Amino acid sequence: MRDCLFLVADKNMEGVLKGFLSRPGVHASLGCGPFNFDPRRDLHVAHGQNDPGLYTRANEFLQPYAQSHRHATVVIDEEWDGTPGVDEIERRLTGHLIQAGWQQESCCAVVIAPELENWIWQDSPHVCEQLGFEGSYAELRGQLERKGYWRSGEAKPHRPKEAVEEVLRINKIPRSSAIYRDLATRIKTSRCTDSAFLKLRDAMRRWFPVVPS
Repeated sequence: MRDCLFLVADKNMEGVLKGFLSRPGVHASLGCGPFNFDPRRDLHVAHGQNDPGLYTRANEFLQPYAQSHRHATVVIDEEWDGTPGVDEIERRLTGHLIQAGWQQESCCAVVIAPELENWIWQDSPHVCEQLGFEGSYAELRGQLERKGYWRSGEAKPHRPKEAVEEVLRINKIPRSSAIYRDLATRIKTSRCTDSAFLKLRDAMRRWFPVVPS
């Protein structure tokens, strides 16, 4: 059997997970034991559904993999029209995972609040480089504060997706999943304090514990 299935809502999420999980030694970054990951077999997008569709129909996308993967993770944004909030989304997706065939201890529903872009906003020159900003991260932050995308004193923009889109717009760079993938291959996970990412990290540590040498 394969180690773990990752089901995501859109291409940008696919880009982030593909970039991150394909990194050499990613298990060490997560603090877990080694695991196998092949994006062609273990990472799937709920094409045509986006977040609300995945929330409603995740079990349909999951069922074909229940006999081929020991563990499963669904990753979704919290913010979309009609969202019931993080707790209810987690409850519903966990139900989908169990209905599809996994035991509760073998699956994980990851809900990013408010949205995926929260993971990539880290104090790193790679963020500026990938977004086409010629300046320091502090300068980028100051610009976004003045435009109302980032509240003073907060660690991340309160509108993370709109902040990314604004910087790309100014620099005339089309938004694409490749940007997300490239960022995920370079930024340090040790700097990520997002609760959804930490939930994913902790699940991987439970499923693939480090074996003392």
